[in-house]
Amino acid sequence: MDVRAQLSTVFHLDKCIGCHTCSIACKNLWTSREGTEYMWWNNVETKPGTGYPTLWEDQEKYHGGWELKGKNLKPRVGRRLGILTSMFYNPYLPSMDDYYEPFTYRYDHLFNAAPGDDQPTARPVSMVSGQYMDIEAGPNWDDDMSGSSVYARNDINLNSLSDQEREWLFRIEQMVFFYVPRICNHCLNPGCLGVCPSGAIYKRGEDGIVLISQEKCRGWRFCVSGCPYKKAYYNWKTGKSEKCILCYPRVETGQAPGCFHSCAGRIRYIGVLLYDADRIEEVATAPEADLVAAQRSLILDPKDPAVIAAAKQNGITEEWIAAAQRSPIYRFVKEWELALPLHPEFRTLPMLFYVPPLSPMTASMKDGKYDLAAEFEDCVQASRAPVKYLASLFAAGNEATIRNVLGKLWAIRNYHRAITVGSNGSAPAEEILGKAGCTAEQARQIARLISIPRFEDRFVLPPYRREQAVQEVVEPLKHRGQTGFGLTAPPRRGP
Repeated sequence: MDVRAQLSTVFHLDKCIGCHTCSIACKNLWTSREGTEYMWWNNVETKPGTGYPTLWEDQEKYHGGWELKGKNLKPRVGRRLGILTSMFYNPYLPSMDDYYEPFTYRYDHLFNAAPGDDQPTARPVSMVSGQYMDIEAGPNWDDDMSGSSVYARNDINLNSLSDQEREWLFRIEQMVFFYVPRICNHCLNPGCLGVCPSGAIYKRGEDGIVLISQEKCRGWRFCVSGCPYKKAYYNWKTGKSEKCILCYPRVETGQAPGCFHSCAGRIRYIGVLLYDADRIEEVATAPEADLVAAQRSLILDPKDPAVIAAAKQNGITEEWIAAAQRSPIYRFVKEWELALPLHPEFRTLPMLFYVPPLSPMTASMKDGKYDLAAEFEDCVQASRAPVKYLASLFAAGNEATIRNVLGKLWAIRNYHRAITVGSNGSAPAEEILGKAGCTAEQARQIARLISIPRFEDRFVLPPYRREQAVQEVVEPLKHRGQTGFGLTAPPRRGP
C-alpha cells in the first residue's frame, strides 16, 4: 500500500447561482496578462449546453483522456513516441472559434471622435489582431441558454436520451437547467501529463497539484489535446502552456484558493484525501459502469491505524493526517457517497467531485391542481433533469449511482421538511431515510455541512511546513535572498 495525500475538492451544484464571481476572481488573480485573455481557468457552464471550449466533452473530436485497449490504458491522442510524427501538425486542438477571439473596446473613440451628428460608440476590437470585429462568442456565451437549439440541443450528453425524453426536457413550461463550475481536476492519472513530449507537466508529491514548468514547456500543445476537460491553455504571447494551479501560493499559507474564497453560493469545499497509489492503474482500467465505485475504493480511511502507519512511513506528517480525518471531501465522497467525478469515463481519476443537483419534479394536473403526492421512489425518476443525463455527466452512464445519490438527497430534504413544517408525504420521514440508506444523525450532519457550514468546515487545509522543507535542501539565509523574484533567468525557447 503506497499511501499518498491529495488536495481534493467538492462542488455542490444545488447551491451554485451562476454569478461567475469565481471566474472573475481567478481572472483578476492569474490571467489578466497579455496572451491569456481567452484563458478561463475557472468557468461556469450552463447544462444542458455545449460548454467552453465548444463541445469539450466530445472526445471523438478532441481525443482527450485515456481509452482502454484490451487491459491497458492508452492516451486517445497517442503515446509520446507516436505523437512525434504529428509534432508540428496536431489536428485535435480547439480552434480560436471553439474558444472565442479575445476583444476589448476602443474607449478612446468616445473622447477623441470628431464632432458629428451621431453619438460616438466604443466598437469592439480584437486583442489578437487589433482590428475591428463583430463579437460572435464569449466565455459564457451560452449562459442560461438551456432551451436553445444552438447550444442546449447540441450537448453531447443528450445522446443517451430518446427523442421523446429530449422533447420533454425542452418543453418551455418544464425546461430546467443548472450550472457546472469547472477548474482543473488535478487528476490522479492526468491525461495532460501522459502526453507531454517535453515532460514539463508534473504532479506535486506533497499535495497532488498538477503544474506546468514554464522552463521546460516547448509549446507543443499536446497537453491541450490530452486534457479531456480542456483546462490546459496555450499562451500565444509567451509560447507556453498554462493551467489552473489551485492557487498553491495561497494554499501553502492556509488560505483557500481565490475562486473558493470568493464563492457567493458557498458551494466549494477543499480538503485532503489519502489514497493508495499502487491501485491507480487497476482503478483506471475498471469497466465503465464500475468506475465511480472503483475510484471510491481507492480512497483510504484516514482513521485506519494501518493507513496512518503507511502514511507516516511515506513521510506524510501528523498534521496532514489530522487534516484528512477532518476533511469534508472524505465525508462527501467516501463516507456519504454523495459527490461524484465529472466524466469518469475519461479515466483520468479527477479529484474534483460534484454533488448532483436536485431539480423540480414533473407534476400532473388533477382536479385543476398539481398532483404532488408522489411516493419517494418517484421523486428521482420524475426529476426534470433526466437521470440518464446526469448519469452521462457524473457516473459514466451508470443510472443506479445517480439514483442512489438523488434518492439520499431527496430523503434528507424530506426529513428536514418533516422537522420544520411537517411531512407532506405518505411515509414517515425516518422510514424514507432508511430506504435511502441514511440515518437521522447522518441526515443532520449532511444538512449542516451543506446549508450552514462555517469557513473552517468548508476549507480544511493542512500546514505545509515550507520553512522546514527549505532547511533540508538549501541554506535558509541564501534562499531568503531569492524569495519573490521568480526565475533568475528567462525561460529557454526553441530546441
